[in-house]
Amino acid sequence: MVGDPAARVNTVLQDPDAAADVSAAVGRAIREARQAAGLSMRALARMAEMSQPFLSHVEKGTASPSLSSLYRLAHALGLPPSELMPTVGAPRDVNVLRRGEGRELPVSEAPGAAYGRLLSAGAGHVLEVVEYRVASGADLGDWFESDGEMTVYVADGTIEVTLEGQGSWQLGAGEAISHPADIRHRWAVVGDGPARVLLSVAHARPASAPR
Repeated sequence: MVGDPAARVNTVLQDPDAAADVSAAVGRAIREARQAAGLSMRALARMAEMSQPFLSHVEKGTASPSLSSLYRLAHALGLPPSELMPTVGAPRDVNVLRRGEGRELPVSEAPGAAYGRLLSAGAGHVLEVVEYRVASGADLGDWFESDGEMTVYVADGTIEVTLEGQGSWQLGAGEAISHPADIRHRWAVVGDGPARVLLSVAHARPASAPR
């Protein structure tokens, strides 16, 4: 395949030493989006169903929000969640992610929460891709909603996907479900075994330029 000669090939690394920089960048993105929306910290915290002290720590980069918190913040701000996530790969470039690389974030703040590995995310990305490896009994957060179109593909194990007002479906390995992302939804692992799930969200509108 002949690619764009102007495109760069990037290897996306997981650098533990960069965790503080990632938290600071996420906090800055949230603060800038809140100020652009003309919202006080108290108002945004109320809309996103979190405490103001926690949001203050997030904006300062001294606390890292979970994926569930990022989704609630993005929904309150009217943004795609990817706009607030750590950037993984550069938009419009070729990005290579090796086994064990990428950014991982907990799904919720609850003890024993599952983790999501960001494969493609961040400001400037129109496609958000997250890999979940979920042990039986791991917390998967509560209801999620976003903009755009969502596809959930089960690579291993079995999960149950519930769409508010629509119904519930059990999905096994090799099966998938697609739906508008603004339908409130949640997942649960079925059975004793772990599950590996790939989530992709194509946003309804282009994300803004990278910060």
